[in-house]
Amino acid sequence: LMRNIVTRSLTRAGIEVVGSAGDGDEALALCDRERPDAMTLDLTMPGLDGLGVLRALRSRSDSNIPVVVVSAFSAAHGARAVDALAEGAFDLVSKPTATESLEAFIENLGAKVRLAAASRRTRRSTHNGLTHTPIPPATSAPDGARFAPTRRPAATRSAKLVLIATSTGGPRALASLVPKLPAPLGAGTLIVQHMPAGFTGSLAARLDASSALNVREATGGETVDAGTALLAPGGRHLRLAGDGRTALTDDPAVGGLRPRADLLIEDAARVYGERMCLVVLTGMGSDGLSGAREVHRRGGRILVESEETCTVFGMPRAIVDAGLADDVLDLGDLAGAIANEAEA
Repeated sequence: LMRNIVTRSLTRAGIEVVGSAGDGDEALALCDRERPDAMTLDLTMPGLDGLGVLRALRSRSDSNIPVVVVSAFSAAHGARAVDALAEGAFDLVSKPTATESLEAFIENLGAKVRLAAASRRTRRSTHNGLTHTPIPPATSAPDGARFAPTRRPAATRSAKLVLIATSTGGPRALASLVPKLPAPLGAGTLIVQHMPAGFTGSLAARLDASSALNVREATGGETVDAGTALLAPGGRHLRLAGDGRTALTDDPAVGGLRPRADLLIEDAARVYGERMCLVVLTGMGSDGLSGAREVHRRGGRILVESEETCTVFGMPRAIVDAGLADDVLDLGDLAGAIANEAEA
């Protein structure tokens, strides 16, 4: 039934569906035969399951088909979906529930499949095993100037808060970055990852198991202590009160996003001022830009992931284009830079 819903949904969205598979082995054979621009993948299938398909695709040097996972929400499904994202799936769409509009599901699925397909068609090079989408130079800036970081003088006082914002490709980036952060880190950490409601708890658990930091999903009312990382829950806004305690709200989505990183970043900038380090990782759109302006105005530091290691160079690009980035670093270099900011 779900396979038929997905096929009809993509067709209604104007996307050509070249085939549909009932199990993992059939899916791999279909990929070999049709070479699609993107594929959707249910993690629960007879025989070879979705994770097995994803791993098989990633093991092939000639296969860079971006995968959008379509998953039901449950504790077991959530953990498997997060595993798939951490292992390289492009993005995640939750299956519609009885209370969710099918139209919203169709719109969301269509948008993410289009973006996934576009990322494959424009992909030209790799860096450290990760692919990226080159962006043409801006016509308003001279060659070589567009992605130059601001490089303000290094902070003279250590950061007491590190705030990480990310979207598409974020679970994989976080799975690489967070375990490399030292403990005790001299700053508390907040993380905003755009993800459907119900899946962020599994992401927090996965990061906690692989990291020296204490990583957990925020519940509201917490202090942001050094050595602890709090992850914004999907479907809710994470905010920071004037006393530095977290708060969760069910306010409407902003720009289609809940959680919205900008809201938390602006709160944090007001609380921490120059003793804050904002880190913007891979992601589509420009969430984080207005917050970065506030961080910059109050003297905080801003680090962004480089185009070379981003799955989608959208959120970081917005920061760089606005001239707000203090440094632009490959994913593998960010942990050391964050540690330096927290120990300055």
